[in-house]
Amino acid sequence: MTPAIAFALVAAAHAGFQVTVTTLVYPALVEVGPAAWDTAHARHSRRIVPLVALLYAGLVGSGGVLVLDGPDVLGWVGLVATAGALATTAVAAAPLHGRLRADTDDLRHRLLLVDRLRCSGAVLGALAATASLLTSR
Repeated sequence: MTPAIAFALVAAAHAGFQVTVTTLVYPALVEVGPAAWDTAHARHSRRIVPLVALLYAGLVGSGGVLVLDGPDVLGWVGLVATAGALATTAVAAAPLHGRLRADTDDLRHRLLLVDRLRCSGAVLGALAATASLLTSR
């Protein structure tokens, strides 16, 4: 398997995960009432962290190998867009999660916005990585 194929596969898995989080998981989470918030948020965090760690490790590893292999222009677009999604998690989504409480509607709204940005980066990254495979043949 080439580095470009490996990265495209992991980027596609990441995009699918991110679309699911954006369209299903976060909307349901932010609708939880104040009485159940702490429990729901703690469960969400415990359940999602292992999958995030696995996907992000795969992206960093396959992306690093792809960089060393010398991607084409679309490969670079995929790498940069995916890196943007990961950076958005590190600098915005994760810190917001840490500050969320039952009565923080403003922070919940900001988390949804940040998550849409992160999802856009993940989808663009997967599309560009896949397009790179199609154009390199």
